[in-house]
Amino acid sequence: MNATLPPCPECSSDYTYEMGALLVCPECAHEWAAAPGPDEPEEKAIRDAVGNVLADGDTVTVIKDLKIKGSSTVIKVGTKVRGIRLVNGVGDHDIDCKVDGVGPMQLKSIVVKKI
Repeated sequence: MNATLPPCPECSSDYTYEMGALLVCPECAHEWAAAPGPDEPEEKAIRDAVGNVLADGDTVTVIKDLKIKGSSTVIKVGTKVRGIRLVNGVGDHDIDCKVDGVGPMQLKSIVVKKI
C-alpha cells in the first residue's frame, strides 16, 4: 500500500503506481492523470486584458500609454508587439518581448490585447 498515491477511482485499490505522467491500477488496469500535489503549483493560464489566453509567439497590441521607467519615451496605445514569450518575470510582469523602437522589455499581461 502506497500512502502518497491516491487509490484507484474505478475499483478503490490501494496498489496504484506511477507510470510516467499517469497513475495505473494493477488490479483493473485503469489509467488516469495524476493531480498536482500541494507542493506542485497548478499551471495558470496567462490572460490578456480582455480574457484571451496568451501563448508564446502571439502578437499583441498595447491598450494604454506606457511610460518607460528611467526614460522619457512612451509606448503608445496600439503599438504592436510580435513574438511574445511568457515568463515568470519581476512582480507581475509576465511577458518578455522586444518592442520596435524601444528594445527588449517585460510587460504585464493586463496592458495588452491579443490580435
